[in-house]
Amino acid sequence: MDLTVKLQVFEGPLDLLLFLIEKNKVNIYDIPIVEITAQYMEYIAEMKRQDLNVLSEFLVMAATLIDIKSKMLLPADPNAEEEEEDPRAELVQQLLEYKMYKCMAYELKDRQIDADRVMFKAPTIPAEVAAYEEPIDLDELVSDITLAKLNEIFQSIMKKQVDKIDPVRSKFGKIQKEEVSLEEKMSFLSNYAREHKHFSFRNLLEAQASKVEIVVTFLAILELMKTGEIFISQEKIFDDIKIDSKIAA
Repeated sequence: MDLTVKLQVFEGPLDLLLFLIEKNKVNIYDIPIVEITAQYMEYIAEMKRQDLNVLSEFLVMAATLIDIKSKMLLPADPNAEEEEEDPRAELVQQLLEYKMYKCMAYELKDRQIDADRVMFKAPTIPAEVAAYEEPIDLDELVSDITLAKLNEIFQSIMKKQVDKIDPVRSKFGKIQKEEVSLEEKMSFLSNYAREHKHFSFRNLLEAQASKVEIVVTFLAILELMKTGEIFISQEKIFDDIKIDSKIAA
């Protein structure tokens, strides 16, 4: 059977083998090695007449095919305890890997061609993004409570902390404490609000052990107000500010 091919079509011996398998419509896991080897050798003979520069790698594959062919023609050893491995197994694995990379190369080439036809425009803000509104209305959340009132309470608590200082013991030196992070205080307040539901803003600040904790607690309250986990209210102008929790128990 004559095989007429163009040498430049094939990029290597695996490419040729894959072509022969697909041309003969055979199962890649059950290659008819005798027939494929014969066709492959016909190609090698044609190659000698046309292109000797790339012949070496094809000859190596030819030797591999002849070796596999000889092993398959040998009778099986009846005394062998284990089933002998198919001599085509390694070649099949190489062909499968080559076919996978070849398909990937085609896919990348198609994407490159498609990319040449893609047009870009300057970024714009979609209408749904431009129309986005905050899920929480901060004005409604604090109602008639202003930051000035919160700051007034905050300053009064800070003054009490100053008044607590013992003029004698304060001169003995200071013991540095580990700083409290905002994240830790927010976590503490979330758990506290989940358990108590309703509590006093002033009492919460007065319960803190230091100025640092008061400041961090105050900031944590503002952050939880932003996220809608708590909200504050005041029935009358000079009444204590109450904190109500929206966190589920």
